[in-house]
Amino acid sequence: MSNQTTVTEFLLLGFSDVRELQILHFLVFLLLYLISLLGNLLILTAIALDHHLHTPMYFFLMNLSILDLSSVSVTIPKSMANSLMNTRSISYSGCVIQVFLLVFFASTDYAILTIMAYDRYVAICQPLYYETVMNRRACVQMAVSAWISVILYSAVHTGNTLATSFCRGNVVDQFFCEIPQLLKLACSDSDLSEVGFLIFSLFLCLSCFVFIIVSYVQIFTTVLRIPSEQGRYKAFSTCLPHLIVVSLFVGTSTFAYLKPIFSSPSVRNLLVTVLYSVLPPMMNPIIYSMRNKELKSALNKLIGWRLFIKN
Repeated sequence: MSNQTTVTEFLLLGFSDVRELQILHFLVFLLLYLISLLGNLLILTAIALDHHLHTPMYFFLMNLSILDLSSVSVTIPKSMANSLMNTRSISYSGCVIQVFLLVFFASTDYAILTIMAYDRYVAICQPLYYETVMNRRACVQMAVSAWISVILYSAVHTGNTLATSFCRGNVVDQFFCEIPQLLKLACSDSDLSEVGFLIFSLFLCLSCFVFIIVSYVQIFTTVLRIPSEQGRYKAFSTCLPHLIVVSLFVGTSTFAYLKPIFSSPSVRNLLVTVLYSVLPPMMNPIIYSMRNKELKSALNKLIGWRLFIKN
């Protein structure tokens, strides 16, 4: 029989045992964290203060920025604190909270991205019905439904993962509590339900992905029929940032969760995880602000107004 023990804490992956490298890890993560915070806070503030941006597309973009802010705040501060204090431990309850919040924010992020694809589909393929279909009440209902439904999903997913018995130690080969790494520590005969739930999760993710792809096939087909070159450019400019963000989110997440198939060194695990957990929240504000003239104008007004007040 497997040696089942009660786990009271987990040991996260440390960047290095060398003190200088630990400080370097702290500073690098601090820089990435500040960039993510600043970018998403600027997006939120610009949309909130500019009445021209009070439209469904920017409403969902605000939700996306809130989720990006929250997701990086779950993982990076704890990793920075561990490096600064030269420790690797995280309590069992802290790990449970981290797993729940990560699943919640990532799943809600994906749901909002799916809703944004539908918003772009209605705006371009059915413009005459846009005001009726994507009215304020409908947008709020879709956003609230995404947030609430994912709470239940995250609670079941987290409870299913942490309810298993851990027979293979408490060392998590990651700088935060990640479900695939926790399952490696579980007893071989106790994670069948979690595997089943992961298959169900994969089905949901694929369904959303197929919906996004079908939406964009319809969008591009409609855009190519627009006779005006300026009209085609405007349509593409509103869709391209969202498409890039979806590709970044899905691509990095897929790559990261396929990596347990390979026997990867710890350092490579760390770099790959940073790629999917830190890069999208940091890059999303940059992607949207670079390709969107309205948002870029609002950001310029916001920064200029702040500088004027300061002077």
